[in-house]
Amino acid sequence: MPDLLVSLYSPTLANLKRKTDAAGIRIRPALPPEMHVVVEWVRQNFSDNWASEVSVAFSRRPIACLIAVEDGKLLGFACYDTTARGFFGPTGVAGESRGRGIGVDLLTASLETMKTLGHAYAFVGDAGPVDFYANTIGAVAIPAADKGIYEGMLRSPSK
Repeated sequence: MPDLLVSLYSPTLANLKRKTDAAGIRIRPALPPEMHVVVEWVRQNFSDNWASEVSVAFSRRPIACLIAVEDGKLLGFACYDTTARGFFGPTGVAGESRGRGIGVDLLTASLETMKTLGHAYAFVGDAGPVDFYANTIGAVAIPAADKGIYEGMLRSPSK
């Protein structure tokens, strides 16, 4: 899967409308005392590798992890500036909560935060759903003969 490049000044990004606000889902920065909850949730729902990246996100100031919460329940997360500065991800939404716009809103909020922090572009490393990122935020593939920063990385089994 290729790395992708996203302009944080793109009108496509600026025109995305949040769906979760009207649904009562709150997208917000994670808080330090929530680290154990979020890291374990990511480990259980996704992978140990992603849980490691979330741990790094909690070490950043400000914390580089946004979460989606509804009625005190964690529904999804998105990180940035974890594996490398300027990188978006990992990100994920609980299986039963997909299709509600949570992933798009986490993506949008993360990229808006990155722009506020001074980034002009963001990278989506080893992007899984390339068409999703291309169609949603105008991301383009970065031509490269290797897997970029993730080349040769040790990986835990996917869940």
